[in-house]
Amino acid sequence: MKTTEDYNFDGKKAIIRVDFNVPLNKDLEVTDISRIEAAKPTIIKVLEDGGSAILMSHLGRPKGVEDKFSLENIVNTVSDVIGVKVKFVKNCIGDQVEQAAAELKSGEVLMLENLRFHDEEKAGDKEFAQRLAKLADVYINDAFGTAHRAHASTTVIAQFFEDKIVGKLLQKEIDSLDKVLHSNEKPVTAIIGGAKVSSKITVIENILPKIDHLIIGGGMSFTFIKAQGGKIGKSLVEDDKLDLALKIIDKAKAENVELHLPVDVISTTDFNNDAETQVEKSNAISDDRMGLDVGPETNKLFAEVIKESKIILWNGPLGVFEMDNFKEGTISIGQAIGEATENGSFSLVGGGDSVAAAKKFDLADKMSYVSTGGGAMLEMLEGKSLPGIEALK
Repeated sequence: MKTTEDYNFDGKKAIIRVDFNVPLNKDLEVTDISRIEAAKPTIIKVLEDGGSAILMSHLGRPKGVEDKFSLENIVNTVSDVIGVKVKFVKNCIGDQVEQAAAELKSGEVLMLENLRFHDEEKAGDKEFAQRLAKLADVYINDAFGTAHRAHASTTVIAQFFEDKIVGKLLQKEIDSLDKVLHSNEKPVTAIIGGAKVSSKITVIENILPKIDHLIIGGGMSFTFIKAQGGKIGKSLVEDDKLDLALKIIDKAKAENVELHLPVDVISTTDFNNDAETQVEKSNAISDDRMGLDVGPETNKLFAEVIKESKIILWNGPLGVFEMDNFKEGTISIGQAIGEATENGSFSLVGGGDSVAAAKKFDLADKMSYVSTGGGAMLEMLEGKSLPGIEALK
């Protein structure tokens, strides 16, 4: 695949698929600019070479044209972040758009309206993709967050270009995952959290041959604990996945992977932050209680494993971190990863909730790399090829 370093954009118009699906507050102001900042290096490379950039993205899940999902709401923020006044056009195809693209000069940036105002985008419509393609000389995909979707702007458009290029952000994402999945450095530790085993089965099965330690936390840990005969009270469990949990335990043994489950939990009688809490053994939780976070003993044990690790993957929180009484396990794991990273380990954090937790507790800067694409990252961890990346080959 061609990278931005393999190409000189002098005098070229580059149409760049970015992921500007950013959170907005009730006043339609951007509340987190990290996705815009992540796309900046690719845009700047095009401009510094003497080219011009046409940015296309989706925002939210609009049903037809909805003002609250217009990319016009974020134009000023994008201008501020990249340091160039960004022009805007109120559509992404049509005569007005073609004229705006034709008039674009070297060093200038044009942003198109929300791609998903057109149903053809998600449908992967070929004619729609062709109309986008005619705006530019070269195509760059820098939207890892949508690389697992075979949409018009992420996949279909590539066939209309001789020059199709991997953006700097997309390259970083691919390299980071490659480092986790194909590293010669040992030990490799994966921390998998979240509510359900069912959503992470294929990830766990695919990564087991590549790792040395598997730490399981969050609600999904109770399925493993119950499968081994533990008493989990009213804790979250997938009773139809108990056999599967035992199979994963057996497979981990066969692959010489050490499996680490919580040994204690913070339990409560009610799913709210104000209910009283106590520490209980993870396999002996009272009948009327539920575990909502890992306990202090578990935090110590998990931290020891992480500090010895050279490569660390973190996907999913260890407790209900949105509530103050059940955030310590997630903070503790993040701090341990941060310390290991400071001591030379490589750490990759990805998947919506773990990224949200890392940002909430000011841990993101302590990680080697924080992925911008939850679904895309999970699919790569599952061993799937992503259409948005395949289209660039």
